[in-house]
Amino acid sequence: MVGGSNEIDAAFAVMKKEGAGAVVVHGSLSTKNVAELALKHGLPASTQARSFAEVGGLMSYGADGPDIFRKTALYVTKILQGDNPENMPVEQPTKFELIVNLSTAKALGIIVPESFLVRADKVIE
Repeated sequence: MVGGSNEIDAAFAVMKKEGAGAVVVHGSLSTKNVAELALKHGLPASTQARSFAEVGGLMSYGADGPDIFRKTALYVTKILQGDNPENMPVEQPTKFELIVNLSTAKALGIIVPESFLVRADKVIE
């Protein structure tokens, strides 16, 4: 991790001191350590990586990883069979996932509305 966890811890401290109400974490930082630092500083944190909510982040919302990998495999197969990548259309994700970690919400004192939870693909108790 560039800068190490001490630098990230300091960044969370500054964000909290400056009045940040929440943090959107870059996908490359969506680790258990960053989820723990966000909780330590009392900052709700979210990112696009599903694993972030699974390791303690408040929530994640992003493209469905396995769906993207399946589509990528189809592209690789076509290229290996001789298709020209230049002639292949660019595709955007069509399936997205919302994951909510209720344990983290409770630890942060956040009440997640039921209307939001029913939209979630997965709710972690």
